[in-house]
Amino acid sequence: MRKVIILDANAILRYILDDVPEQADQVEEIIQTTTVKVLPEVIAEVVYVMTKSYDISYAETSEYVCSFLDDVNCKYDLLVNAVKLFGTANIDFVDCILHEHSKQPDCRIFTFDKKLLKLIKRTNDQ
Repeated sequence: MRKVIILDANAILRYILDDVPEQADQVEEIIQTTTVKVLPEVIAEVVYVMTKSYDISYAETSEYVCSFLDDVNCKYDLLVNAVKLFGTANIDFVDCILHEHSKQPDCRIFTFDKKLLKLIKRTNDQ
């Protein structure tokens, strides 16, 4: 039985940024030849590192990460939608994930974060 591969943030960053080509190539080989699972917690770290350590804009980070998620055939719509929202909403990535959860009929988000509350209200009013 073939195991599912879970990529950590460093591997994903090497693949997206291609700053260490031999490592990026190894990750590409894994993506092309195995089943890759993507964890939201890992994507949160990737987003944080790209925006804080590499000073990449939210919009660009969103584009890069969405492209990566397409490459690994991520079928976790909530995560994909959160990454897309991150590129346009000007809120933290974890708040984007919470926002996407708030759309679920069985979920309610409790927060004191005014930006997140405003976004959730605007979404729910549509």
